[in-house]
Order: sequence, then structure tokens, then C-alpha cells
Amino acid sequence: MSRRSKILSGALVTSALLLTPIGLGGVAASSTPSGAVVHTGHTMALSTASSPEDPDGDGYIPANPPVTGVTPSTQNPPHRYFHEFQANCSVSHTRPDDPIVYPQQPGKSHDHTFLGNTTTNAGSTTATLSAGGTTCKAPGDLSGYWMPTLSNGDEPVLPVGPQVIYYKAGVTDYTSVRTFPKGLRFVAGSPVQSADEFRHHPGFVEGWECGDSFFNTEFPASCPSRPDVQLNIRFQAPSCWDGRYLDTPDHKSHMAYPVVKPGTNDNICPADHPVALPMIEFKMAFPVNGDMSKVRLASGPGHSFHYDFFNAWDDRTLKALVDHCVVGGLQCDARGYDETHPQAGAALGTDYRLP
Repeated sequence: MSRRSKILSGALVTSALLLTPIGLGGVAASSTPSGAVVHTGHTMALSTASSPEDPDGDGYIPANPPVTGVTPSTQNPPHRYFHEFQANCSVSHTRPDDPIVYPQQPGKSHDHTFLGNTTTNAGSTTATLSAGGTTCKAPGDLSGYWMPTLSNGDEPVLPVGPQVIYYKAGVTDYTSVRTFPKGLRFVAGSPVQSADEFRHHPGFVEGWECGDSFFNTEFPASCPSRPDVQLNIRFQAPSCWDGRYLDTPDHKSHMAYPVVKPGTNDNICPADHPVALPMIEFKMAFPVNGDMSKVRLASGPGHSFHYDFFNAWDDRTLKALVDHCVVGGLQCDARGYDETHPQAGAALGTDYRLP
């Protein structure tokens, strides 16, 4: 029996995505007569097209070559408190596009705020991103990063300056982390998740915060009206890959969060997603404070926060940073330099390029 005959059609699986939060179990939702799915006050239309990189339109984009013969590492290397580097990327543009969820369908998505690649739009592919420009400090990071646009009333509120996007080890054996395959894409979180699902999502770190208010599922009612106060959020993405697909119809099934090894405090990848990749963590700061009653995401309330990642890194640049900082157990900036371990040097030159 062919693989296609074993799976749901692209349209049916897309419906399943809308009925199931990214990275979570089932959730109550209802379909409108038009086929759109309504949840928590937000409506999502079904996708009617597939990516040009999807060879048969079934929603699966195979890795070429796939990664096989890998088992989750249970090793416990020497303890290092940090094993990470930063990708500092600024906002490039906003657009109601999503090349992962709504490929080739401009204007179909809620509005997104894009960071990194300056060309990201509904028609983006691995090839077009690789030929684009970037707002990231490292010119080799041509990846697309995007999240629902935040507004205060009718005014968009866009993060100012380079934002912190961590690449870190999500598993205890940080030496087992390898680079993203070119073209890997996924969604972290879900626009149709409930407030409770957002709060208990494995990617939830601190929720919405401002001033002395932390761990908020929704936007705080007010934030201190001071120049140094911004609305912040931190959210982590899954970091264990199945080794087979760059994308799946629900944009989540090829990825998984680490799990705890029974009888230990160690994080390992699950057996069906054995390949340890960097764990991306968004740490976004929005310049808004004071009365927050009109603050809202384009996807809905605060608990609808999610983000997308489409990998288009220059392979050699990403490998240099992962090997030096993540595998090397360092706390690096965007150059791959750890100021607490200057003797280790940097992965990139002063121009953020490979030396």
C-alpha cells in the first residue's frame, strides 16, 4: 500500500490541524458552514493550496536525505549551565501571509510580524528565502521567523531593534544536538489553543509579563507607564525531529518536545522523534505599557500567541554556531562569542560571517 493511501487527504489533515492545537491533544472547536474553524473567538479558513516543495500535495515534505539509524541520546555529559547562542533579528515587515499554513495564498492569514528574512511572503520556499536578505546580525541567517501582529487599538505595536531568538539545547546531552536541515519548518503554539492549553503548553516559559507582573496567560490589565517597561513574552519551540519530514500536514507532527527519562531528571528526545535539534526560544519585547485594555493579537487574545519558523540558514554558518556554542556548552552572542569564556574565541568574525 502506498504512503498516500495510508494518510488523510491534505484538506482533511488541514482540518485536523485547526481542530488540534500545535503540540497538544484535542480541543473543542466547531466548523462553520463554510468549512472554517472557530475557536476562542478566532476563525481560521482552511488552506486550499500546497507548497511547491510538496511533491504530491499531501502535506508531507520529505527530507532529502532522511536521517536514519538515530536513537535518542541518554548520555549525561559534563554539566554546563549554558549551551546556547542568540540569533538577534529585527522586524522586517508585516503581512497577512503564512507560507507554512497558507502557502501560495497571499492575504489569507491573519496579519503576521516577520523577522529575519526580508522577502518572506505567502509564496516563500526554501529557494526564495535562500536568495533573500535578512535583518539578523548574522548574514548567514536567512530564516523566516513570524508571529501574529500585536496591536493597541488600531495601531500595530512592533518590536524595536534586534530581538532575542535563542538557539539552545533542549536535551540533557547537549553534545548530541545537530543542525536544522535546510527547509525544515514548523509552528510553535497554536492560534486556536485555549487559555488553559496555552498556560500548560510545553513551550510556555513565562507567558506575558511587564513590570512585576509575570506568568500571565492574557495581557495584563495595565503595565507601569515608564520608558523602561515593555510587554514581553518567552515561548519555546519543539526541538526533537522525526528525521523524515521537513513539514507535515498539521505543521507539528514531525517535531516533538523533549521528555523526561524515567527515573531521572534528564531530558531526552522521544523514540519516535530521536533527532535532537536546537530548541528555539522567542523572547520578544513590544513597546507598549500603561492601559492594556485595547491590546490584542491579530490571532485573537493573548493566549493565541504562536510563531512560525522556516529554516534557511547557510548550512556552514549554522553548524559553526551550533558546534561552538551548543555542543561546546557556551553562552554565546550572535557572533558565537561567550564573554565569560573568552579563551574559547568566537564562531564568527566581527562581521558575523564565517572567518
